[in-house]
Amino acid sequence: MAQERPNVVFIALDSLRQDHVRFYNPDAPCETPHMDALARESVAFDNVYPEGLPTIPVRTCWLTGNRTLVNRAWQPLAAEDRSMPEILSMAGYLTALFTDCYHYFKPGMNLHRGYRVWEWVRGQEYDSYRSGPLTRLNVDDYIKDSFPPNWRHIVETALKNIEEFETAEDHYAARLARLAGDWLERNTGGQPFLLFWDSFDPHEPWTPPKEFDRYTDPAYRGKKIILPPGGMAADRLTEEEMDYARGLYAGECAYVDHYIGVLLQRLKDLDLYDNSVIVLISDHGHPLSDHGKFLKGGDRLYNELLKVPFTIRFPGGRYGGQRLDALGSFHDVLPTLLDAVGMGNNLDALPGKSLMPVIRGEAEGIREAIIAGYHEAADRVVRDKTWSYIRRPGDEVDELYNLQEDPQERHNLIDEHPEEAQRLAAMFGVLYALQGAPVKGAQGKYEVAHTGAAL
Repeated sequence: MAQERPNVVFIALDSLRQDHVRFYNPDAPCETPHMDALARESVAFDNVYPEGLPTIPVRTCWLTGNRTLVNRAWQPLAAEDRSMPEILSMAGYLTALFTDCYHYFKPGMNLHRGYRVWEWVRGQEYDSYRSGPLTRLNVDDYIKDSFPPNWRHIVETALKNIEEFETAEDHYAARLARLAGDWLERNTGGQPFLLFWDSFDPHEPWTPPKEFDRYTDPAYRGKKIILPPGGMAADRLTEEEMDYARGLYAGECAYVDHYIGVLLQRLKDLDLYDNSVIVLISDHGHPLSDHGKFLKGGDRLYNELLKVPFTIRFPGGRYGGQRLDALGSFHDVLPTLLDAVGMGNNLDALPGKSLMPVIRGEAEGIREAIIAGYHEAADRVVRDKTWSYIRRPGDEVDELYNLQEDPQERHNLIDEHPEEAQRLAAMFGVLYALQGAPVKGAQGKYEVAHTGAAL
């Protein structure tokens, strides 16, 4: 008997910039043929943004549909949360998680809750997976004297985890693709499934397999900058070193794309591809010294951190080929997914909104503006399709950018267009009055907090 609901394949990535996917940016510095092909068959969104950053608050938002910026720090799921796998399990789905994101499994964390099956590939980033000294790699090849004192230890930890890798098949995304594919082969049948495939790559440190390290200068002979320090990059790195680090990141993106292709091909080989809702999304992007700094941070609320790929392929390719500029926030992802699998009557308790009316052509949008930031930071950004207003703390200068005319966000127009900043600041107040929570660190020169108080 044919199953009533489609399968769900949720491909989550960490730190993938939208402008590094060729579908979104023909001038992207790396090749991403598999994500491009998937996007062409999907509904692709340009303007769906994270709300509460970074890794764990974003995943909490995806899984529960709850806002995390003002009311959730980096913390476990709450006892009262109903997560994606728990909701789908109640609807008869077999649920499985395959991830190398070690933050799920740190002491006290529980984001793997609700999955019938989960597999954790260890060793990413600073996961203290392997002990003992380095035997093949030399940490001094990867750090500079100008780096912070703790950089030696964290880079050495990362190197220990990868120094025995011989081929691309040893790397994390490759192993995740194999594990997920093998699970699919063992578990195909009449029961619909949720496959949550969460790759920590292309998160730093950037160590792409050799065949994907094709975007760095072959003549480069300097330090292997797999993990640039935070702060102003020019204080610690030369332009040549920055370009090398950017090339490594591009290689990571290409390598992850390849193994997304492997996973998608496995779905096709098992005749599962065309009866699945396939979501591809990244938790956030990654600054590459676009505004002077590498790495993420609460003060880097620009396109390079905020704009991510988000595509949904429907069974049979339905609705495919659309590229939509409708605004959305990550707490809209779960309502959209539930609506897509025929559970749209289960959305009233969720603060987010389904994007399905936009996908079906019944509405032009669901939001006038979005807000993003870090729970612990005072900086906040409010943006619509045209303008981005960044509220800075204390005496720092607020910023306003025209995203259509200045997508690199180089020209601060806060003095030229104060009315646009005031308009977005008012929207900021409205959004958080609706949340019913205090606006954390958000009061600025336009006194935004009082604006929505009467709603």
